[in-house]
Amino acid sequence: MTSASHFSLLVIDDEPDLRTLYELTLLREGYDVETAGTVEEALLHLKDRTYSAVITDMRLPDGTGLDLLRKLEETGRREKAIVITAYGSAENAVEALKAGAYDYLTKPVDLKQFRAVIASALGRGGPVPTTDPASLPSEHGGPAPARAARPPAAPPAGPSSPALRRMAGQSAAMHQVRALVEKVARSMAPVLVNGESGTGKELVARAIHEISARAAAPFVAVNCGAIPEQLLEAEFFGYRKGAFTGAAEDRGGFFQAADGGTLFLDEIGDLPLSMQSKLLRAIQERSVRPVGAVSEQPVNVRLLSATHKDLGAEVQAGRFRQDLYYRLNVIQILVPPLRERLEDLTAITERVLERIAQDAGVSPPPRLTREALAHLGRYRFPGNVRELENLLHRAVALSSGEAIGVADLGLPDALVSESYMAEAVGSAPTPLDERVPAPGMPAPALPTEEPLPSDLATYLDDVERDILVRALERHRFNRTAAGASLGLSLRQMRYRMARLGVNVGGETSLVERDGSTPE
Repeated sequence: MTSASHFSLLVIDDEPDLRTLYELTLLREGYDVETAGTVEEALLHLKDRTYSAVITDMRLPDGTGLDLLRKLEETGRREKAIVITAYGSAENAVEALKAGAYDYLTKPVDLKQFRAVIASALGRGGPVPTTDPASLPSEHGGPAPARAARPPAAPPAGPSSPALRRMAGQSAAMHQVRALVEKVARSMAPVLVNGESGTGKELVARAIHEISARAAAPFVAVNCGAIPEQLLEAEFFGYRKGAFTGAAEDRGGFFQAADGGTLFLDEIGDLPLSMQSKLLRAIQERSVRPVGAVSEQPVNVRLLSATHKDLGAEVQAGRFRQDLYYRLNVIQILVPPLRERLEDLTAITERVLERIAQDAGVSPPPRLTREALAHLGRYRFPGNVRELENLLHRAVALSSGEAIGVADLGLPDALVSESYMAEAVGSAPTPLDERVPAPGMPAPALPTEEPLPSDLATYLDDVERDILVRALERHRFNRTAAGASLGLSLRQMRYRMARLGVNVGGETSLVERDGSTPE
C-alpha cells in the first residue's frame, strides 16, 4: 500500500475553523496538506504544483467549487476532486459529478467518512465513494431531474470489457448508450437503466461494473420480481441462526454478497411497498440489519437498478415510493428496443450466432441467408434481443446446414409485416412508369392528409370504445376473455366500459358468460 506521505492534498474552504479541522485531520493521516480560502488562492497553488486530490467547499467568496472543478477539467488536470458544502442539493450534486467531482459530501462532515472517501480517491484501499446525491434536499423543494454526469479525468475505457463488446450495433442509439456507460462507470452515482423486457438492461449494468474501479469485486444481479414477498428481507439482508423455522445457520444476503462491488436490482419496479421502505433505509444508512439481528452491519455497494416500467407513473399511481425513486434515478440510461434500431440487426445476429456456435462447439458458425435476414427485418420483435436469441437458437437446431433460411426461422407470415421494414428503413421510390396513368385511365387520387381532431380526448375515447366493442364481439361478449386479449383485467375492463358507455346486449339484464353479474 502506498504511504500517505506520498500524497499531497489541497483543501479550499472560506471558514478558517473548518479549514483547520480538515487540515489537522489529514495531517494525522500522514498527508502533505496545503490550504486556500478562495478560488483565486487555490488557482495560484495549482499553478505552482500538482496535487493528488483537491477538497473544496461549494460556496467560496469569489466563486464556487464548481468553478474550480471546471477549471481543473479545462486545463486537463488529473487531481481527484471532492466537493463539500452546507448548501447541498441533488442539483448541485449532479453538477459536481458532471464537472468532474469524484465524490460529494455535506456539512457537518463525518470525519470518519471524510477520511475514508479521501483514501478511496487516492486508491489507498478505503471504501469507494458513498455519497448518494439524491439524498440531499433540493433548494427548490423537490428532487433534481436525472441527468448524466461527466466522470472525473481518467484513462478512457477501452474495448477490454466483454460486456461492452457484447453491446453490438453501430446505430446512433447504441453509440449513445455505450458513451454514457463509459461516463457513469467512473462515478459512484446511482444509475437507473430503463427499457423494455429483453433489451439488454443487465448487459448495460455489467458493462458499467466491468469498466469501473469495482471490476475486481463481485457483481450481484437480483431479479426483484422472482423472489416471494415473504422471503425478500432475508434474501436482501441475510438472517441469523434461529431467526425463523429452517434458519439453521447465519447467512448473508445480497447486500453482503456484493460488499465492495456492485448490486444490480433488476425489475426494481416489482418490489412491494413494504420492501421499498426497507431498501430505502439500507441505501440511506449504508448498512443492513439481517433478520433476527439486533444491530446493523455496514455495507459498501454501488447500486444499479433497472426496470421496464415507467417508475414516474408508478409513483403517481402510489405503487412506488417517491423518495426511493429519486434516490435511484440520479442518472438514467434508456436502452432502445430492437425495433427502433433495426440497422443493428445484422451485427446482433452475427454476434449471437457466433456465441451459439461457440457454446455448441460448432465451427464455422452458421449464417443467415439474405432472405432470412430480410424476413427478420419485417418482424417487430416484441421480446427484443432476448426473443431474437431464442429464435436463433431454434433456427440453429432446426437448420440442416451452415446457412439458416427463412423456413428455419419458424416465423409465421401472419406475424411479419410487409410494410414494417419499409417504415423502418424507408421505402424505395416508385418507378416513373408506375406513377403515370395509362392513356384513357383516370389519374389516381392523391392521398389527402387526415385532419387533426379538434378534441383529442373525445377522439381517443372513440378509438378506445371501438376497440373494446370489437374485442367483445370477437369473444362473444365475454368481458373476461375480451379484457385478457387486450391485456386488461376484468376490473379494468368493467371500468373502461362504464366510463365509455359501452353496453353489451342490454347491460341491465345481462348475466355474463364469465359467471359474473354486472355492477
